[in-house]
Amino acid sequence: MEKIRTLAFAAALAAFSSMPVHAEPKYGIVMLGEPGLPADFKSLPYANPDAPQGGTLKQAITGTFDSTNIFIVKGNAPATPGTFVFETLMGRNWAEPFALYGLLAETIDVSDDRQTFTFKLRPEAKFSDGTPVTAADVVFSMETLRDKGKPKYKNNYTKITKVETPDERTIIFHQDKSDRELPMIMGLMPILSKKYWDGKTFDESTVEPIVGSGPYVFADIKPGEMVSYKKNPNYWGKDLPFNKGLWNFDVFRFDYYKDANAAFEAFKKGDADVRTESEPVRWATGYKFDAVNQGQVLLEEIPTKTPAPASGFAFNTRRKIFEDVRVREALGMAFDFEWANANLFGNAYKRTYGYYSGSELSSLGKPVDAAELAILGSTGGGLRADMTDGSFRLPVSDGSGRDRKLLKQAVDMLAKAGWTIKDQSLVNSAGEAFAFTITLQSPDQEKIALHYQRTLQQIGIKVDIRIIDAAQFTALQKTYDYDMIPVTWFNSLSPGNEQNLYFGSAGKTTEGTRNYPGIADPAVDHAIDAMLHATTREDFVSAVHAEDRALVAGFYTIPFYSPPQWVARWSYIGRPDQQPLAGFETTTLWRNP
Repeated sequence: MEKIRTLAFAAALAAFSSMPVHAEPKYGIVMLGEPGLPADFKSLPYANPDAPQGGTLKQAITGTFDSTNIFIVKGNAPATPGTFVFETLMGRNWAEPFALYGLLAETIDVSDDRQTFTFKLRPEAKFSDGTPVTAADVVFSMETLRDKGKPKYKNNYTKITKVETPDERTIIFHQDKSDRELPMIMGLMPILSKKYWDGKTFDESTVEPIVGSGPYVFADIKPGEMVSYKKNPNYWGKDLPFNKGLWNFDVFRFDYYKDANAAFEAFKKGDADVRTESEPVRWATGYKFDAVNQGQVLLEEIPTKTPAPASGFAFNTRRKIFEDVRVREALGMAFDFEWANANLFGNAYKRTYGYYSGSELSSLGKPVDAAELAILGSTGGGLRADMTDGSFRLPVSDGSGRDRKLLKQAVDMLAKAGWTIKDQSLVNSAGEAFAFTITLQSPDQEKIALHYQRTLQQIGIKVDIRIIDAAQFTALQKTYDYDMIPVTWFNSLSPGNEQNLYFGSAGKTTEGTRNYPGIADPAVDHAIDAMLHATTREDFVSAVHAEDRALVAGFYTIPFYSPPQWVARWSYIGRPDQQPLAGFETTTLWRNP
């Protein structure tokens, strides 16, 4: 009998030792380290908890929409923050690289290996129809978004191997790959109302006012024209410290305009209250109307502390013409940024390098270190010497618009790839001309495309330029039906799982991702995987350097420039002095009495 007891005790001890070790449930979580805000914080650092309440914030949006369902590929959803209506288990503090604090969930409990994590819902959390937010809603949200939502949801939520709901307020997630970011990804999962969606088709477009748990509900919905959100007077979370100083308006209204010029005219007339400007010539010359001169409209340049947006013309490498990296590098060499900056943009821009320009995450000028080699492989992922030793730089022209030296280098590189000039046309061995189309969605983009078109004509390349409306552009983006398009990726100081949707190999064939160039590079995939499994900041930075280096070496885009963040607002719109790392944030604004 004693032997049986001893064996039973040993078995129980072994089982206990194999269980995941949990810390105490916490009010917040960060990717690496500890939360920057204390448990008793009063508000987010960039919010004014004493901000005046009430009024309407009007904004002018370029484009269109025909669906209120922001979670699916089908249809064009409003270009407005989903957080107005739909909340997540935890909310992001944008003053930290990647930190989450309790929102619908009051606590999170994560095992040491991050394979098991538990959320405890707040008992007071409710949807706008008054029904409580329960564990069943959370499970429904995960399964529905995973199976019927956008690719990003499937990419993340399929990593969950098991879900337990021991009571109505507790959800226990399990994974088996130790994706360190996954607890945070699940914390940012939009929570849908199971009751609302009962009997409805989730993966079809709709213009119905979908029910959520957020501070606002849909008000007026006029597809293609306007959408507005009104504050829910019974919003369950209005007294949470996380929300203090946010959501200060009674109504957020978004009017849709055909192009940027029309949206700008709406702002000048007072039909929009704030405007973020991206066009340097307009910023330099267009904001000299009476309201500015009289101090009724305020002009500001907002500093940012995040990586510069990665903007440029993207090659679609799914097209045979752009398969060869030498072709892509040559065409990038022919882009005369210096002429464009001086003649089109008043020298207002600084050219970006790579995908994390201006931050510690950029690989610019940094030689490959041992940690990167472990990710890329002993040969450095097959990268050439100037990419691994940190000496590679983007070409700098003489600014003439016809730099003969750079154009000759481009022609020589094209010749090595099988393209030669014959009768003033660039052709391959079969006599086929090198020709492609740049597709745009805004006349504002046309002048830079025309400049590039003129330059390429000098080396025998025929370029057509096509401008289409926002709905058509969104459709061809989803299906990758283009040769070249302008793109922008916004990266944070804590990139993670979204990188698979931006640059992961699966996006070459999976529709609806943001892998617009069709990148399929094992070195990039390895770097993203290392990024997700890093346990120290040093290892994380090395992984991002490796990703950035491999992407730069692939010449998937012709990099543009990093504009400052220019903001115009009517003086009756107030804002806090402190802004998030990414700069201007409309959810913190208020209307002065």
